[in-house]
Amino acid sequence: MSQARPRTVIVLAAGEGKRMKSSLPKVLHPLLGRTLVGHVLAAATSAGADRTLVVVGHGGDAVPNHLAEIAPAAQTVRQERQNGTGHAVRIALESLEASLAGTVVVLNGDVPLLRAETVSALIEAHETAGAAATVLAASVADPIGLGRIVRAADGGLERIVEERDASKAERLITEVNAGIYAFDAATLRTTLGKLSTDNDQGEEYLTDVFGLLAAAGEPVGVHVAANAEETLGCNDRVELAGLRARLRDRINTALMRSGVAILDPATTWVDITASVAPDAVIDQNTQIRGTSSVAAGATVGPDVTLVDTSVGAGATVLRAHAVESSIGAGASVGPYAYLRPKSTLHDRAKVGTFVETKNSEIGAGSKVPHLSYVGDATIGEQSNIGAATVFVNYDGVKKSRSVVGSHAKTGSDNTFVAPVTIGDGAYTAAGSTITEDVPAGALGVARGRQRNIEGWVERRRAGTPAAEAAGRARASQGEASNEVADPDGSDS
Repeated sequence: MSQARPRTVIVLAAGEGKRMKSSLPKVLHPLLGRTLVGHVLAAATSAGADRTLVVVGHGGDAVPNHLAEIAPAAQTVRQERQNGTGHAVRIALESLEASLAGTVVVLNGDVPLLRAETVSALIEAHETAGAAATVLAASVADPIGLGRIVRAADGGLERIVEERDASKAERLITEVNAGIYAFDAATLRTTLGKLSTDNDQGEEYLTDVFGLLAAAGEPVGVHVAANAEETLGCNDRVELAGLRARLRDRINTALMRSGVAILDPATTWVDITASVAPDAVIDQNTQIRGTSSVAAGATVGPDVTLVDTSVGAGATVLRAHAVESSIGAGASVGPYAYLRPKSTLHDRAKVGTFVETKNSEIGAGSKVPHLSYVGDATIGEQSNIGAATVFVNYDGVKKSRSVVGSHAKTGSDNTFVAPVTIGDGAYTAAGSTITEDVPAGALGVARGRQRNIEGWVERRRAGTPAAEAAGRARASQGEASNEVADPDGSDS
């Protein structure tokens, strides 16, 4: 193994990506937890880069701002005029000290399937051979649109030719340039100054460096990727969808081999930033996004979306959508539940059918079984919230909080007008609008006495089907009364 040398990584992320037909710069398109460029930077970092530069251009400040969030140590270099990959690398090197030494690795910003192991293998091959430059190549069935690796008679690299500049014979070559390179820093800096724009695009091609070095007798190498899939780039939304499916399969395969039960891998999408523990069960049509985590023994799905949400051991989440929430061990969510941000369910808590929560805490063993909204509320342990309950948390100006104690039982069709507190062990009657605190152990009743106005429908809604039905019912009731009063029909 060669002695490790300082390694600088340059990521090319200045392109517009016209074929994406999007106002969003191509490298910022999301792909299962990271942007395209985010995946590339993750591979570079894991491969042991000492310093990373990202060449930016199109998209104004969008790309630099994103880089500041995901890779604050990376240095951005702006390419005001996109004049080719050679030009991009040249201005990146010009931002560094003239004495720069070691290995320079150049990566395209749109190869999200690239693994750190592949970058490391390229560096290892390059440094072990003492090469001036090494290109990562791939053998593919369909090379259309890709640069070709042209080898000399002895099998060594002669040059790299872009498809638009290739001859008919060269276009038949199926060994292609992956757009990933390793260079000796000093040699690269010198050779970049010799590039010409005498080509179909009128640009400085970084690939021409290899032809110049080979012609000068410098050692140049080709390292063939073990898996050509890793070298796939993205030029339009069709290719982006294809990459997404490939990454989904890679992630799901790794999870299943680690002990996760994924019942339908084709409809299960897990971000690379999420985590799922062995013995968890993921049912069909499930998306686990962002920093979400699923603990051992939990069952998630079918038809579930988790965004930055943790699911505890043995919990069940069925046909639900949860965002920035925490679901405790043994808890139950769904079906058809919506956990909005800052919803916390403690162990064995339940949020049932057609329940929405937001900025609320539901204590251990407590239940909100159905048809309720719990917003800005704290519910203690072992309490039950009746069906069709609404926590009224907004007065049009500010949000206020309600508190329900432990072992409390609230009636169906309750409205809690915040701020209000229901004490431990308290009850509230069905149909109540609670506007004042209910002491511990008390029964809160807040409803008017029922009053029936006889004959109102027939008088005020005459001629309607309801009035006709009421009339028939009243007549029928009258006949029944007469039969009871005079069962034999006699006057005596």
